[in-house]
Amino acid sequence: MRNLILFLAVSFSFMTAHADYGTSGFIAADHPDIVFMGRNLVTPAHARAFNFPGATALVEFTGHSLDMYTSPGSGYFMVEVDAMEPYKVRFAEGDSIKTLAANLGDGNHSARITYAIEGFEMHPEIRGFRLADNGRLLKAERPEGPRIEFVGNSITCGYGTESTDSIAPFSYDTENHCLTYAYLTGRALDADVNVVARSGIGIYRNYDGPRSGSAEGTMPLEYGNTMLYDNTSPWDFSAFRPDIVCINLGTNDTSTGNYDIAIFEQRYSDFLDRVISLNPGSKVVLLTGSMLNGKKLEDVKAALDRLADSRKGVVYRFDMTPQTGELGYGASFHPSAAQSRKMASELTEFLKSIL
Repeated sequence: MRNLILFLAVSFSFMTAHADYGTSGFIAADHPDIVFMGRNLVTPAHARAFNFPGATALVEFTGHSLDMYTSPGSGYFMVEVDAMEPYKVRFAEGDSIKTLAANLGDGNHSARITYAIEGFEMHPEIRGFRLADNGRLLKAERPEGPRIEFVGNSITCGYGTESTDSIAPFSYDTENHCLTYAYLTGRALDADVNVVARSGIGIYRNYDGPRSGSAEGTMPLEYGNTMLYDNTSPWDFSAFRPDIVCINLGTNDTSTGNYDIAIFEQRYSDFLDRVISLNPGSKVVLLTGSMLNGKKLEDVKAALDRLADSRKGVVYRFDMTPQTGELGYGASFHPSAAQSRKMASELTEFLKSIL
């Protein structure tokens, strides 16, 4: 009975919000004063749907509390309210409302809510926010720094960044994009960020794919989608014009050793030309780091060097330091939180040099 009452209350709130946005009480997620970063769709019910990690809502408000509504089972978000320590919130299957902040003082407040995991299995939505009775929505501002798009794999997603067990398997519980080099670099540069990433994804083949390659599920096939694995939702590239596109791919293409570097280079070349054409005026940075080593790293670096050399002035190269274990490992030998901080420090300084 309590769940039914709660459902009716939420439904009534949505209907009220959609009829009149208002500036207090329930605020639908597509309200123009809320800033949303990352690829997303506005649903007919005024929610924001997304499934790439790093999708972020910026909310400015007054009042003593802030609640967030999502689709049930949306997964994990990292929440920052004012200058307080960030914390993680989980929306399990039975959860659609969470209090993000309570007992706040008078004056203006800010909240940054970032999707911490890759959500293609969870179909997450931010449906809206509720302010305290004395609350008022204020206009949020976009970050003032550069616009950066990060294209990558599990290293960019944050696979295992919260784990200290190198042989632990993948778990959403230990995945946290907010600990990655991509997120930390974006914050250091006060950037407006788009993330297009998926664990296991590659350029010409995904993890443990056939040596000859397979286009299914690879980044060139998915890059044009607003939502991963949904070709009915093409991304509008005019909606986000990046100053820089950072591509960190190749780890999965070479993962199992039986790779064909010539096919990899040709498919990467084709993809790179497409990225350049879809993002006119952008500088593109081809990255390695930090899981590649030995011959695999040498092969990938040589291929990327050739691709960059033939597109000078538009395409740049940067190699983040390979991990050695000195800074620990995350799950499945992925970068630890400390390794990710090192990568972010290195990349931040390089991006400053080309901005």
